[in-house]
Amino acid sequence: MPHGARQNNSSIVKFLLVLCTLAAAPAWAGHDDDFLAAREAWAKGDMRRFERLAAKIPDDFVLRPYLEYWKVARQPGDDSRVADFLAAYPDTWLADRLRGEWLKDLGRRENWPAYLAEFPRLSRPETTHVCFARRAELALGDRRSLDEAIGLWFTGKDMPSACSPLFAVLQSEGLLNEEDVWKRLRLAFEAGNPGVAKSLLAAIPETSRPAAIWVDRAYREPAKYLAADTLDWGSRAQREAGFFALSRLARTDSVAAARVLEPVLPQLSEADQQYVWGLLALEAARRHEPQALPWFQKSGGVGLSELQREWWARAALRGGDWRAVLWAISGLGEENRSQPVWQYWQGRALKALGQGLAANRIFAQLSREHHYYGLLAGEELGAVMGAQTINIKVSGEEVDAVARDAGIARALALYELELRTEAASEWIWAVRNFYDRQLLAAAELARRKGWHDRAINTAEKTRELHDFDLRFLSPYRELASKEAKENKLDEAWVYGLMRQESRFVNVAKSSVGAAGLMQIMPATGRWIAQRLGIKRFNTKSLNEPETNIRFGTYYLGHLQESLDGHPVLATAAYNAGPRRAQRWRDDKPMEGAIYIESIPFTETRDYVKKVMSNAMYYALRFGQPSVLLADRLGTIPGRAMPALPADADDTRPSLESSEGES
Repeated sequence: MPHGARQNNSSIVKFLLVLCTLAAAPAWAGHDDDFLAAREAWAKGDMRRFERLAAKIPDDFVLRPYLEYWKVARQPGDDSRVADFLAAYPDTWLADRLRGEWLKDLGRRENWPAYLAEFPRLSRPETTHVCFARRAELALGDRRSLDEAIGLWFTGKDMPSACSPLFAVLQSEGLLNEEDVWKRLRLAFEAGNPGVAKSLLAAIPETSRPAAIWVDRAYREPAKYLAADTLDWGSRAQREAGFFALSRLARTDSVAAARVLEPVLPQLSEADQQYVWGLLALEAARRHEPQALPWFQKSGGVGLSELQREWWARAALRGGDWRAVLWAISGLGEENRSQPVWQYWQGRALKALGQGLAANRIFAQLSREHHYYGLLAGEELGAVMGAQTINIKVSGEEVDAVARDAGIARALALYELELRTEAASEWIWAVRNFYDRQLLAAAELARRKGWHDRAINTAEKTRELHDFDLRFLSPYRELASKEAKENKLDEAWVYGLMRQESRFVNVAKSSVGAAGLMQIMPATGRWIAQRLGIKRFNTKSLNEPETNIRFGTYYLGHLQESLDGHPVLATAAYNAGPRRAQRWRDDKPMEGAIYIESIPFTETRDYVKKVMSNAMYYALRFGQPSVLLADRLGTIPGRAMPALPADADDTRPSLESSEGES
């Protein structure tokens, strides 16, 4: 072949390669720098630079809606521009976001007709939106939602400022009275929220209201407040502050609180006696103290909150009192009682009390669900887990179809630009109405892009058709398997924990500073580095998969070894710290499921359940010998040493100090 012909052919090949590269490039390629620069200019309020950069980006740019949103978001009071954006980009996450901001502006301007016209289109109203809506209805003479408006009052939480005018109207019309203020005051005390409590005092006549200083002292120094000679239990104002102080004292010393209460019981009505015993019982139950059960009995079960009844059930589980378990659960509201947790324990209580047929009906229904309680319920019936894990695979055409969805395309573009928060929001909005096969196709697309958390979370949304390979991805397998063996750990358990910690997002960082795949705190990382003999350790290396998995598995192995070799205790310790995991044990052996159910922190309680059930699915994926979840949970040995004090130092900070333990 002539030399010139070879050159021509070579040029053609190069040209075709360039065309292929351009064809394969994403639609947003070439404009990402301008987009990011425009985003930065907008965030700084430099609208001149923003407009200049935005003008360089073509109209068909995949993220063009963001540029238009930023133009309008600076002035949500321009109703016509907002309406134009909502019309141009209907049914998008940005439209819903702008709608929420616009509604707040309409509410502040008291443009009630426009507000009520737009409010039904908002997908997830905030409390501010709801309060504005109820105000709008009352202002226009619509009283159909009056009960809902009144219901907003009864909370111990701080409410948005938009709710204050609503409450003022309800009070002026006599729909909220002084007694309702006292009821909310109790709710604020029960929530441990003195700020809300003090904000309510002005709504009580000056001659009968508690003093703000009493509320502060009861909250900060309950023992001193209760020891004051001036405390008059016959005064409603002092009595309510006294009940608050008793509940605060019971958080650290319930016996001392009971010693203060008992001499003044004759001065209290029967209803108040039952109320205060319920307060003390709740704190004793959270602290796993045996007096919780008799104190709940003294409360009579009258007027107990859902939270108190849940802890009555937990205290009864630890005490082995199945009748009390059943009684406490039966008193829960219908919605709460139908939750898997209480369905399962109701079934267990019925079975323990000889009502096997009734128990099996509950277990049969629950076993169809793919979670911790579904697995346990299935095991009560003798079900084999492997029969539940039929994986539905989607076609390449289905994945391609999902990729063409505009919302998915925006989410992927944002993900490529490392704008992960916006990317996740776009993705969640895009898949919210997908049917099962679309969800699985979207999950598979996310897996192919290395977007592990979206793949897992999307696969978990399916209702009838499931792919457990997608739900339980196993990236970094070679590395994790090696480190699990090195530390003599069950690989399925390591993956169950890693999945729960980070969903395999390598850059994940928690609000308290935990980093990487296994969410290691900097202080813990330094301690591990010292144990491993690593010099000049830099905590930034915790974001490297190799370091993070090596450190995480070492620490998990250390926890397991120091906590009687028990994976449940080690899992709880990994989340809340080893001292707490030790303190939550009993002096006698306890069923692992009951130990988990009575963990005082909601976050840790749910965490341990999910890690242990995750391990079941990973064991199946990895071809491990079949082991029941109940066997994995096992029996928690009795404490060989006394419980550590509540203020003992721990590896991780308090997760939920408002839940009764600090």
